[in-house]
Amino acid sequence: MKVKPHLSFWQIWNMSFGFLGIQFGFALQNANASRILQTFGADVHHLPWFWLVAPITGMIIQPIIGYFSDKTWTRLGRRRPYFLVGAILTSIALVLMPNAPHLTNIIAPMFIGGGMLMIMDASINISMEPFRALVADKLPDEQLTLGFSMQTLLIGIGAVVGSWLPYILGNWFGVATEGEHAGLVPPNVTYSFYFGAFVLFSAILWTIIKTKEYPPDFYEAEVKEEKTKFRIPKTMIQLLVVQFFSWFALFSMWVFTTPAVAERFYGTTDPNTAAFQEAGNWVGILFGVYNGISAVIALTLPLMAKRIGRRATHASALIIGGLSFLSFAIIPSSNMLVLPMIGIGVAWGSILAMPYAMLANSIPAKQMGVFMGLFNMSITIPQIVNGITGGYILQHFLNNKPLNSLLLAGVFMIIAAFFTFLVKEKHQPEKL
Repeated sequence: MKVKPHLSFWQIWNMSFGFLGIQFGFALQNANASRILQTFGADVHHLPWFWLVAPITGMIIQPIIGYFSDKTWTRLGRRRPYFLVGAILTSIALVLMPNAPHLTNIIAPMFIGGGMLMIMDASINISMEPFRALVADKLPDEQLTLGFSMQTLLIGIGAVVGSWLPYILGNWFGVATEGEHAGLVPPNVTYSFYFGAFVLFSAILWTIIKTKEYPPDFYEAEVKEEKTKFRIPKTMIQLLVVQFFSWFALFSMWVFTTPAVAERFYGTTDPNTAAFQEAGNWVGILFGVYNGISAVIALTLPLMAKRIGRRATHASALIIGGLSFLSFAIIPSSNMLVLPMIGIGVAWGSILAMPYAMLANSIPAKQMGVFMGLFNMSITIPQIVNGITGGYILQHFLNNKPLNSLLLAGVFMIIAAFFTFLVKEKHQPEKL
């Protein structure tokens, strides 16, 4: 295999820029899917079942896309064709999801909405996995932390705007924040999804135009060495436990934050009330805060990793995130929820970058796509487990209080930090 050249800041920026669009759409989904589905008639205890479509589609699609993108070569390269297809499909799903009540009079809107959620997640995964592989394809070992941190920076920027957009449209531009009648998504959310479709497609198109991939013969030497080898790296196995507890916690946050905030701080559990929609808009702001902090943290991760190592950097971030979740128990007002979201943003920034940086230099370059796809199961499996058990745990062990699910998330994130210290990684000098 030829030696990979060091890339400039702007080259790394351009090849990661599509992630801004992906996360813009993903943030709209994370901040609004629960309240959209509840508006369509879903019960709070059933929300985890709807959210299962994301990890299930990811678990199926990402390894498949990774495998085929390793073996694909077209005029666009091997990763970029998947970026384009995923962008088109995701944009369509973003437009259709808030319009579920208008699509049929036969099937309940919440099932149409759930179907659009599935299509959206499947499409996002088509684009997302090759983006992870592209960074590992193009960057030498000593620039991996910088590369994945750049993705985290752009993810944070896209997610902040995506999370805040419904609030901005409703509170700054006077777009209606309530549906015309019960069961309809408010216009401020609907228009946000339209704009998200445009941003997602445009950002991915930028990466496709501005980034060139190395041709297949760049990896020929390594192919000859590895024809008979397909071993899962030890580092990957150890990271699976860390990822399980981390992503179980994150799934709880995405599913239960809106009903938890609405019940405790706005005094309602009815999704068709103005107070509940106000709570949903505020949760969008809170989600924007943690994503914004993750963008800032992304700039410091390479420095931290150089000083104390990737493992200690990640463990420290997870501990901060866990304590922030636990602080929900003592926060006295909804405005002060900004404080724990800062700590959660620190953890989120590290979760998006450090596990991939620890793993990437342990993976054969020619099999980068399939291994990154398989590693995605460390994200999807804990979400599936949470989706299946989350409602039951809430009802039978957490006193039917969504807030308690967030406290459990804090405990799980601290457990993840402990297991991070057990990971043994292949050390490489960091280049800033």
